[in-house]
Amino acid sequence: MKNVTETIKYIGCDDADVRLFESQYKVPEGMSYNSFVILDEKVAIMDTSDKRTMEQWKANLAEALNGRKPDYLVVHHLEPDHASGLGEVLALYPDIKIVCSARALTMIPQYFPDADLADKAIAVKEGDTLSLGEHTLTFIMAPMVHWPEVMVSYDSKDKVLFSADAFGKFGVMDADPDDWACEARRYYFNICGKYCNPVTTLLQKAAKLDIQQILPLHGPLLKGEQMAEAVRLYNIWGSYGVEAEGVFIAHASIHGCTKAAAEMLAEILKKKGCKKVAISDLCREDQAEAIEDAFKYGKVVLAASSYDAGLFPPMYDFLHHLTIKTWQKREVALIENGSWAPTAARVMKQMLEPMKDITIKGDTVTLRGVVKPTDIPALEALADAILA
Repeated sequence: MKNVTETIKYIGCDDADVRLFESQYKVPEGMSYNSFVILDEKVAIMDTSDKRTMEQWKANLAEALNGRKPDYLVVHHLEPDHASGLGEVLALYPDIKIVCSARALTMIPQYFPDADLADKAIAVKEGDTLSLGEHTLTFIMAPMVHWPEVMVSYDSKDKVLFSADAFGKFGVMDADPDDWACEARRYYFNICGKYCNPVTTLLQKAAKLDIQQILPLHGPLLKGEQMAEAVRLYNIWGSYGVEAEGVFIAHASIHGCTKAAAEMLAEILKKKGCKKVAISDLCREDQAEAIEDAFKYGKVVLAASSYDAGLFPPMYDFLHHLTIKTWQKREVALIENGSWAPTAARVMKQMLEPMKDITIKGDTVTLRGVVKPTDIPALEALADAILA
């Protein structure tokens, strides 16, 4: 058991064996589910854990309580990876009070239909406080970060922000301790990317507080320089800003011809002075990584084969995911390939059109099969347009 402060105990769990988070995101380093206990005149449990780790979580809870009975269970986020223990807590401690947002209170029966919350639930709103003794929790509503019932809480004694899913990260607690940003970025844009505006609203509220440590529901606890860097990145991510200069090339190639064109363009860009070119094979690599890079860089090249008089499905799926994540404020260049009837660019443009502040750069490069010497001038011109 880890001490966060003298009176805040970490009782979270690592799941090193899980390989898909939310049944879709690859987590080769596993996942952490963070939970805490505040020991004061009154005792508060801050969230629970995922059902896969429930036995370990209950053991951690018992060790932290050391015979005491908890007075409150604070539910910042009702998603099952954080609230699966609610029923267990009610069974173990029938006198406990459940503290949550009003929206969460209406949603609890969806997951715990047999839970009797009569006289046990405290629905809080923006600015409400809960005194535990020396610790006072102030509740801040954070709807759509990333569910509508989410709230965060601030402990004025230890200057700690319990930030729910905000500032979370893929991986177990100690995975890549010197590189928070990589898996935090992939987590943010795939989990919260659609809800950047609510994230910005939360950041504006948090900026008014004296926060010395951020305790998210996933990943490492943040303080000092690491916390400052995380806040800096969140301000960029939350505004759909460009984090890094460079070009990201995403390609979807049936027989390798379009891939070869994408790789040739990458080399042309480097020769023309582009210091960073990231490239992703949408047919074989983790799509969540590609979505991360599409948000990270301000210039993106989409290179795809035509397919069934439309667009090769891996690129279609990629653009669909960018659409539902409200991808925006980017410059985009297009490469299509089609042996007899190139159609990929038409569909890509149709999918990009509803997106906000997307600028098409240069002329579409249309290939027919392998890249030929006569195609190279068009790739050179596209590189110039991208770098302009």
